[in-house]
Amino acid sequence: MKKTGDDYFDSEEFRTTLDSYEESVRTGHPLYLDADDLADIADYYHFTGEDRQADEVIDYALSLYPNSTLPNVYRAREELNKGDVDAAQKHVDSIEQKDDPEFHYIQVELLLARDKVEEADRYLRQYLRTIAPEEYQDFVMDVANIYFDYGLNEKAYEWLMRTKGNNSNDFKELMARTLFGLGKYKDSARIFNELIDKNPYSKRYWNGLANAQFMNEDFSSSVNSSEYAIAIDPDDPDSLINKANGLYRLGNFEEAIRYYDRYGEMASPDEFSLLHKGSSLVNLNQYDTGLQTLKDAVEICPKDSPFLPQIYQELAFCCSALGQLDEALDYIERTRDLDCDHIDMLVLKGHILLEHSHIHEAEEVFKNAMIRSEEDPLVILRILVSLYDNKYVKAAYEMFKKFFALIVNEDFNQGYSYMALCCWDLNFTEEFLMYLRLAVERNPREARQVLGHLFPEEMAAKDYYQYMYNKLKK
Repeated sequence: MKKTGDDYFDSEEFRTTLDSYEESVRTGHPLYLDADDLADIADYYHFTGEDRQADEVIDYALSLYPNSTLPNVYRAREELNKGDVDAAQKHVDSIEQKDDPEFHYIQVELLLARDKVEEADRYLRQYLRTIAPEEYQDFVMDVANIYFDYGLNEKAYEWLMRTKGNNSNDFKELMARTLFGLGKYKDSARIFNELIDKNPYSKRYWNGLANAQFMNEDFSSSVNSSEYAIAIDPDDPDSLINKANGLYRLGNFEEAIRYYDRYGEMASPDEFSLLHKGSSLVNLNQYDTGLQTLKDAVEICPKDSPFLPQIYQELAFCCSALGQLDEALDYIERTRDLDCDHIDMLVLKGHILLEHSHIHEAEEVFKNAMIRSEEDPLVILRILVSLYDNKYVKAAYEMFKKFFALIVNEDFNQGYSYMALCCWDLNFTEEFLMYLRLAVERNPREARQVLGHLFPEEMAAKDYYQYMYNKLKK
């Protein structure tokens, strides 16, 4: 049995209990275990992805102890995950010990599942009055964990702040994950680094750090952190997908594909990994293979997946590159009834039409996008970038001049790099330097992304202007 990274599941005490249970199953010899032990074993199987074995354990536990707390709580949570609150309620009603903390916690989850967040909070504050002082810290952690599991990070943070002086690893990890959920990625990374200093062999901490670094767009560090996690457990799916995602964002598509494949071997391919593998293939101009991979993603993708619109978008790009205009437009049309940015899809449709020299049709689509967006500067910017990408450089240049003069205000910091690129292509040296200076001052990240190929790879964006000034003014 390999390490799980969970302190209890990796403990000698639990491993002895699990070994005894599995020996009993193999031999058919009966073994006495109480309801809590059986629920722990089910939790372990669920944690390690062995859901069939978990269900068998819970069925066995409920056959022996039909009114026990933890097996009924387990079943209730399963029903809540399926969205069947009434079925969950029936299991909760079967619980005999109404004073068990787990009974109160599952009552709170029932309220949260019904979107009664404030009622759940009142219930918890009332129950808090019955908690012994020595149990206060554990109770706060339990409550914060519930809110975190339900994606209510602000509530989780609010309860975590009720405790003081808790320096445990469990508290710090929950705080790090809650801060991550609140979008405070640097703070999250700082705490994961503290945890790693205490336990450098926790793949969970390394993966948590990799995720925080990734969301903070520190992709190189994210890849490095995921490599530490992989060194600890070479077959861990979370570590493999983290490294694949970091490599993808760094533009190392060949290596990213290798890790998406390894992830698929460990966890079975899902629509997310196939989407990004397909996109990597498209970026490598391997359109036929990319097209099939993206079609595979559609085949296994749940209809309510948030990734389905992006898969259709990538399919549209891929079909367009293969000269399959009708198929490309059909994939865009499939997003019509999905929950996505439909104006963005209109811009994509215009881009593909322009790519195939359907200029007047593209113009109508772009106009529609501008009207529907109420002339949103970001939408107009995407249209101008499409003009440039389709090699209508002079037209893009003229429209950028109007864009900066009439549409955006001084606080708008996007697009200057693209205008500099237009000027570079048109050999408008003075204007190029002017827009380059604006680009690196106002949006160095965009400058590096758009103009980085004109400069030494290791050069910081802040140095672009002086480097190019010296080069062009010699």
